[in-house]
Amino acid sequence: MSATRRRGRRRVSSTAVALVGAAVLLAGCTGNTPASSGGGGGGSNAASANDDTGKTVTIGFSAPAADHGWMSGITNAAKAQADKYGDVKLVVAEGTNDVSTQISQVETFINDKVDAIVLLPFDGAAMTPVALKAMQAGIPVINVDREFSSPFAARATILGDNYGMGVSAGTYVCSQLKGKPNAVVAEIAGIDSLPLTQDRSRGFADALGDCGLKVSNRVAAAFTVESGESAASNLLQAAPHIDALWNHDDDQGVGVLAAISNANRNEFFMVGGAGSANAMRSIQAGDSVLKATVIYPSTQAADGVKMARLLVQNKALSDLVENEVPRKITLNAPVVTKDDVDQYLGTAFES
Repeated sequence: MSATRRRGRRRVSSTAVALVGAAVLLAGCTGNTPASSGGGGGGSNAASANDDTGKTVTIGFSAPAADHGWMSGITNAAKAQADKYGDVKLVVAEGTNDVSTQISQVETFINDKVDAIVLLPFDGAAMTPVALKAMQAGIPVINVDREFSSPFAARATILGDNYGMGVSAGTYVCSQLKGKPNAVVAEIAGIDSLPLTQDRSRGFADALGDCGLKVSNRVAAAFTVESGESAASNLLQAAPHIDALWNHDDDQGVGVLAAISNANRNEFFMVGGAGSANAMRSIQAGDSVLKATVIYPSTQAADGVKMARLLVQNKALSDLVENEVPRKITLNAPVVTKDDVDQYLGTAFES
């Protein structure tokens, strides 16, 4: 995960909202026909009239460079979602970590008069003016993952839940450490200067506090394999015994697991973050200390494509009474374990 990934901020009350938001969005293009039974991974929704072919919708899509697994997953999922509709033409700009280049991409979309724009900004504040320009031109903008600094810059916003990730991870740790009031809990965070890292750590601490636990050992990494291995090595040297470890990101978790293996440590269980496919396969196989991961959906832009199509075709989320697409949806941050990994593996990204 790149150092510049910024995500939305949530508080305790948003956890319940996230649960509702995820259910609504996953069912967003379903009708009143009961959905097929199955997992909660979002891959088996029933069809409805919303999925019937309508007017062709041209959607411009721009996101940062796919320089890590999660961001690559974002772009790939958006393309795959567009391919499911015969009435969607997705124009994908080349991923870039340069703000001026991304601004130019959006300006090109505006000049080309696309029907909608799905935008995961490299920097939400920096991209706000050009998003406002698109909205003023009558082109609805779907803001994904990194929020704009103005509520007028997007017609709809789709966010993951960083605070909720921490809450989910902490709640799981508490459930596994019942009866161990003196348990040693460790944490390998991402980049400490980023709000997303701060939100995750705050949620984790709050959840642990509810069961009388706290973080005993904490280090920060940089969302990369190399930084994960280095940070984990330092942590393991400083903590001769650990009962539970939460690592914020499965991309850096590749390095974390390597360091754990090299140190021959297995007295604790580990919880990952973001929900990569390789992490889920490891959980499924039971071949390491990794026993769970908390999802930060890499399907946000795919949901953005679906919402853009609904907006342009004057449709709504058909499971709601409301006649229009909501302005903001915060996706859930579920814990994935061996018991339900099959439900989520199909939409996971590759680290």
